[in-house]
Amino acid sequence: MDLVIRDARVIDGTGGPSYRADVALDGGRIAAIHPETASGPRPSAARALQAHGLALSPGFIDMHAHSDLALLRDPDHSAKAAQGVTLEVLGQDGLSYAPVDDRTLAEVRSAIAGWNGGAPGGARRDDGVGFDWRTVGEYLDRLDRGIAVNAAYLVPQGSVRMLAVGWDDRPATEAELTRMRQLVAEGLQQGAVGMSSGLTYPPGMYADLAELAALCRVVARHGGYYCPHHRSYGAGALQAYQEMINLARDTGCALHLAHAVMNFGVNEGRAPELLALLDDALATGADITLDTYPYTPGCTTLVALLPGWAHEGGPEAVLARLKDETTAARIGHCLREPGSDGCHGVPVEWDTVEISGVGDPALSSWVGRTVADTAGRRGEDPWEAARGLLIEDRLGSTILQHVGHEENVRAIMRHRVHTGGSDGILQGDKPHPRAYGTFPRYLGRYVRELGILSLEEAVAHLTSRPAARLRLPDRGLVREGCRADLVLFDPDTVADGARFDEPRVLPSGIPHVLIDGRFVIRDGRRTHVLAGRSVRRTR
Repeated sequence: MDLVIRDARVIDGTGGPSYRADVALDGGRIAAIHPETASGPRPSAARALQAHGLALSPGFIDMHAHSDLALLRDPDHSAKAAQGVTLEVLGQDGLSYAPVDDRTLAEVRSAIAGWNGGAPGGARRDDGVGFDWRTVGEYLDRLDRGIAVNAAYLVPQGSVRMLAVGWDDRPATEAELTRMRQLVAEGLQQGAVGMSSGLTYPPGMYADLAELAALCRVVARHGGYYCPHHRSYGAGALQAYQEMINLARDTGCALHLAHAVMNFGVNEGRAPELLALLDDALATGADITLDTYPYTPGCTTLVALLPGWAHEGGPEAVLARLKDETTAARIGHCLREPGSDGCHGVPVEWDTVEISGVGDPALSSWVGRTVADTAGRRGEDPWEAARGLLIEDRLGSTILQHVGHEENVRAIMRHRVHTGGSDGILQGDKPHPRAYGTFPRYLGRYVRELGILSLEEAVAHLTSRPAARLRLPDRGLVREGCRADLVLFDPDTVADGARFDEPRVLPSGIPHVLIDGRFVIRDGRRTHVLAGRSVRRTR
């Protein structure tokens, strides 16, 4: 055999008790498991790693990642590999880079430059990526040239609508809906595991329920799942969750609720109401899972706070509206008083909006400060200051929103259908630390320090449960025949190193990570190995 890991504390991903064993790997799979209580000879191999009681678990699965370009741009990708992540799910929040044509590629690059870098304004430079694909299958083929960790992909509904309808805020025609169905089906046939939506992000937010239902039926027929960033995590959050649950019931489509949080002051302490909705649906047979990250602030782009109508026509139209005094005043009024749909129906509180990254380095003085703070220093109205930044940075600014509640975070992570998702945005001078710390934070902070979950429960949340949602029977478990995507960590020392003031610090207590039986992290250091490939949907 290729490798035997000796004297490991096996946490197998089922949630059951751990046990000591030798685990042998061969040909990229787990070939033999020999518990210390077993009789007979121990497995031997060409190489041996002495675990000395380190925990050995399946590799962690990040159910909500924004590494769509980072995996191509940065072969090292230690942000995720060092956490023990062996599989990321891309194509999130309804916006990504396949399927596209030349027009929509430029538009989506501009629209989500704050998430992934790239070229604000749709400039032609390729940012070191190449962009030599247009379809979902071609993008997955591009990943198969070799990446740091494995990756699955969701067909982004907003990108699909961009292709078929454009940036118009109107119902799709029958011909446009037919094309969207075809695009979603093609993406699934080419290997996507489901479909995502960003229903507070244009142009996906312009889809009505009937349009979403038509696309979800296509997803259901192909055995995929629907992953919505739904219409509100603030005012009306419970109604927005209920809308998605009803959609799943009506279409027979499996549902995975993205970053399932209850944010802003209106939702303080209301996680039990969300969990009651879930339990009622699960009791009637609905197929629902969710993911969260173990932090209270959120992260998105500054332009995302604007009302949906301000985005109609695409990024260049947004910039034109911001430059028009009358229209900008209307936008500002919407942000101040009723609350825009882009800010989840809640008035923007500028002292909670911290600039975490800018596209133009000349604007770096904004980074690490709230909009209210910078506006006060300049003697400006906060909206006018934010408007100026949006124009100068060509919509490329990224923000943290300090609007979450710890009691909600803890309650939701305990639920039996919970999985882990970093929602990690790697862009910006001071990105959210969740991009570098989500998985060790679950194990260190919420298992060892707070006891919110047992170690075995937490590992199941991060491994077998997401693998089951992705319908990957040979991943997410330490079991003979399964893929040798594994992580060895020290339960007594594992911890996230990333903090809001130093967000790119790697975790501690995770010395070894293997993908396909090959070390991508060994003795705490990133190797040269690019063992990751696309993980494609199978029926």
